[in-house]
Amino acid sequence: MSFFKEFKEFATKGNVIDLAVGVVIGAAFGKIVNALVENIIMPLVGILIGGFDFKGWMIKVGSAEVKYGIFIQVFIEFIVIAFAIFLVIKTINRFKKKEEAAPAAPAGPTTEEKLLMEIRDAIKQKNV
Repeated sequence: MSFFKEFKEFATKGNVIDLAVGVVIGAAFGKIVNALVENIIMPLVGILIGGFDFKGWMIKVGSAEVKYGIFIQVFIEFIVIAFAIFLVIKTINRFKKKEEAAPAAPAGPTTEEKLLMEIRDAIKQKNV
């Protein structure tokens, strides 16, 4: 099998395509959460703690600037993303449990049950 044919089979498998779609949707979701945190949550948090802007928080050490305010903002973005993913997974799992709880078609009797029914029928015939 040629190298390119192997690669084509690999690239067109369902899992690879699903992963690619997940990465693209994840990137778009990250942008949405970033906009939410940066433009709505952080200004509200800043107002609640006295009108501070987290992006401006930094310490100057010589000529270097340690911008820990940006780190705080990114950390809050992470918490929001993690919570949103938790809610999505929890919702998906709830639907899966409902699907699993659906009654399955009744299974036929097991070998043991069949043997017991034969013994019962033989005893009935003997007593008649």
